Amino acid sequence: MSCYHDVVARNLTVRLDDELAADTEALARAEGKSLNETVKQALREAAERRRKDPEFKAKVRRIIEQDRELLKRLAR
Repeated sequence: MSCYHDVVARNLTVRLDDELAADTEALARAEGKSLNETVKQALREAAERRRKDPEFKAKVRRIIEQDRELLKRLAR
């Protein structure tokens, strides 16, 4: 892992089909950004949309509750 300005950077391999790869490369070129920056921006935007989605937040709360119960059972 690399570290930039006290932030740990993680490498991630993503497999894209040819069409999505071509679209992503075209977006990057049109915006004058690297492919890496274009993918990171898309992920940031997707995460932000989900954070604002009440249905997604409800799903996360259910998962947290399930994990809480599992952890309690394991701690016995």
